[in-house]
Amino acid sequence: MDIILQVLFVALAAVAVWLFSKKVKEIKRNINLGCDEQVNDQPAQRWRNVLLLAFGQKKMFKNPLVALMHFVIYAGFIIINIEVLEIVLDGIFGTHRLFTGLLPMGLYSFLINAFEVLAVGVLTVCVIFLLRRDILKLKRFISKDLDGWPRSDANYILTTEILLMSLFLTMNACDTLLQQRGYGHYGGHVTGDFIFSSLMHPLIGGMSNGSLEALERTCWWLHITGIFAFLNYLPYSKHLHILLAFPNAYYAPLEPHGKMRNMPEIQREVLYAMQPEIIPADASAAETHKKFGARDVFDLRWKNLLDAYSCTECGRCSAACPANLTGKLLSPRTIMMKTRDRVEAIGKNLNANGEFKDDGKTLLRDYISEEELRACTTCNACVEECPVSISPLDIILQLRRYLVMEESNAPQEWNSMFSNTENNFAPWKLAPDDRDKWAEEMV
Repeated sequence: MDIILQVLFVALAAVAVWLFSKKVKEIKRNINLGCDEQVNDQPAQRWRNVLLLAFGQKKMFKNPLVALMHFVIYAGFIIINIEVLEIVLDGIFGTHRLFTGLLPMGLYSFLINAFEVLAVGVLTVCVIFLLRRDILKLKRFISKDLDGWPRSDANYILTTEILLMSLFLTMNACDTLLQQRGYGHYGGHVTGDFIFSSLMHPLIGGMSNGSLEALERTCWWLHITGIFAFLNYLPYSKHLHILLAFPNAYYAPLEPHGKMRNMPEIQREVLYAMQPEIIPADASAAETHKKFGARDVFDLRWKNLLDAYSCTECGRCSAACPANLTGKLLSPRTIMMKTRDRVEAIGKNLNANGEFKDDGKTLLRDYISEEELRACTTCNACVEECPVSISPLDIILQLRRYLVMEESNAPQEWNSMFSNTENNFAPWKLAPDDRDKWAEEMV
C-alpha cells in the first residue's frame, strides 16, 4: 500500500509541476508579445528595489496596520513553504517527518513552532481581509471594476489559504497526540507538542488511534493537494503578483515618476522643423518610424505587459486617481485588467491557431475606450500608489499618442492647444511678441 501511495504522490506532483510550467511558458510568451526594450542599467539600484518593494513591501507601509497584516500573509506564504519541502520529500520517499532525522530536535521543533505562529497569523489576517471585502465593503473593493470573476477570485484565494492553514494545524495536532500515545511509526518521532496545534488536543483527544491516524493522513493529503492546486491556480489569478512582484520591481523604471518618455522620432522632427539645415542630405540617412504610439498590445513594451500580469487589483491606483474620484470613466486598475484580458485573448488565439489570426479587435476601443484615455490628467498618482511599481499611465500615454499622432483624433480643445503651441510656441492664442503686454498695463 505504501508504494502505491508513493507512486500516486509522485504522479500528482509531476502533473502539478508540468501544468504549472506549461502555463508559465505561455505567460512568458505573452509578455514577449510586446516590443523589445533593454532594461539592464543600474543593477545595484534595481536589486535594492527588489529588496525594498517586493520583499520589504515598502509602499504598503503608508498604512502601517494594513501593511503589517499584508506582510504577515506574504511572509507566511513564503516561509511556510519551507515546511512543504518536508511534506514533498515524505511523499516521494514514503517517510514521516524526514527532517527529524536530519536536524537537531530542538531546531526542528523551533521551526515547526515558527511555522505554526505564521500559520495562525496568515489565518487571522485572511479572515480580517475577508471581513474588509465582504462585510465592511471598503469602497475600492466594491467598485464595479471587480464585478464578476475578479471579486470571486480574491475570496477564493483567501478562503483557500484559511483552509490550508487549518489543515496544517490539524495535521500537527493529530501527529503529536499519536506520538504521545506511542502509536505506530508516530511514536518513533517524538517532537513534543507545538505551540498552537496542541490547543486542539482537548477537541480530538477522545478519538481512537485509528480515527486520529485517518484524520492526520486526510489532512496531510488535502494540504499537499491543496498546495499543488493553489500553484496551478496562481497563473489564472491576480495573485500571480506573488511571483511577478520580484521581476516587476527589478525592471521598474528608475526615472522620477513625473518624467515622461518622449519619442526620439518626434523630437527629431521638431528639431528638423526648427533647424532645417541639419536635415541629412540623403533622405535614407534619416531614421524611419513605423508607428507612433500603441493601438494593440503588440505595440506596447514588454514591461507594460509584465505590469498587466503583475497587477494585484488592489485598487489603490483608482482610489488615488482624481479622474476616477470625480466620477469619470477612467479607472487605472481597469486599464491594467483590460490590458491583461487582451493579452490573454491573444494568447488563446495563438494556442488555437499556432500563430495570431486577426480577430478584428484591438486594445484601443475594443477594450479601452477613448473616453477613459482622455480623462487622464497624467498626475502620476496611480504610479505613486502602486505597491508593485506598475504604471497604468505609461499604457494610457501610448494609446493616447496613437489617437493623436496616427489618427489625428483629439478633442477640439486639444487641437486648438496643439495649433497654438505650433504657431505661437505657447498654448494660448497670443503672438509671442504680445505675450508680455499684460505687464505693460500694470505700469
